[in-house]
Amino acid sequence: MAAARALYDHPAEGIIRVRVPLPFPLRWVNAYVLPEPDGRRWTLIDPGLHTPESVSLWEQVLEELGLRMGDLIQVVLTHHHPDHYGLAGWFQERSGAPVRLSPEGQAQAERLWGEGTPLTEETLRFFEQHGLEAEMLPALREHLDSFVSQVSPQPVITGLRTDDTLVMGGRMWSLYATPGHALGHLIFHQAEEELLLAGDHVLPRISPNVSYLPGTDPNPLASYLRSLKEVASLPARLVLPGHRDPFATLAERCKELEEHHRERLSRMEERLDDPMSAYALSEAIFGRELTVHTMRFAVSETVAHLILLEAEGRVSRQEREGRFYYQRTRR
Repeated sequence: MAAARALYDHPAEGIIRVRVPLPFPLRWVNAYVLPEPDGRRWTLIDPGLHTPESVSLWEQVLEELGLRMGDLIQVVLTHHHPDHYGLAGWFQERSGAPVRLSPEGQAQAERLWGEGTPLTEETLRFFEQHGLEAEMLPALREHLDSFVSQVSPQPVITGLRTDDTLVMGGRMWSLYATPGHALGHLIFHQAEEELLLAGDHVLPRISPNVSYLPGTDPNPLASYLRSLKEVASLPARLVLPGHRDPFATLAERCKELEEHHRERLSRMEERLDDPMSAYALSEAIFGRELTVHTMRFAVSETVAHLILLEAEGRVSRQEREGRFYYQRTRR
């Protein structure tokens, strides 16, 4: 592994970004270390996926920074996705620090990776209803099961709500609910210095995945676009995202992301002159040469767009033999 110092930097005074490796195309997730003014105690935000490579990196980084596990005040999570949540329990076991996550995020983590992984069967049924062939389901099940080890041990969660304020790195941070990318997603805003810890709500250069999953937000793309507009008005001289590099153009990036989704909605609508499953439509939009990992995102994001198109009266859904098909509404 490269020297740890090559994988962390200081995007703002008192904030350290650590690029934690991922075995996915995204390559890394940004974790943030916020030391207190005493230089000893510290807060950790979104520690990354639990893999041997990530553990090795953290051991090097903490040694170089002179930070001790026993001085960790808290682990704060923007949302429950495994690339952000995965190492939270590992850090908690070694430090005794509380792990803070929204109640909605906690509920989703329990459904995904709790006793019996109850969301797995619902997810497999969901994909089958939307066009995935039966012979592909075992590979999808194996993929979903593979995350359990990457988020274990499970942390004990302390709930975070938007009326809370957090002290991190000697600063007071306000919390904002930003659903869409994940149910219960939170961002953290520091008003005096105009800093925004954005998680995966607003990313530079890439679009955050907005997916539908059974039993969660019934219209996640509508929620995302609504919260995107709300966030665009926050004063932010520096946005610290979950992926890619920090940036300074919050309002402009929010507008670009809205336009991206509006264009994709139109592209999908134009493809639906004849009835089509979400799986078939995802292949038409995203291509066929996808891994199980990227296929899962492509189909779930396609369904999220179809739900909004249906809510806007632009497509209709029909069910045939237990499967859903969508067609453009004739106008």
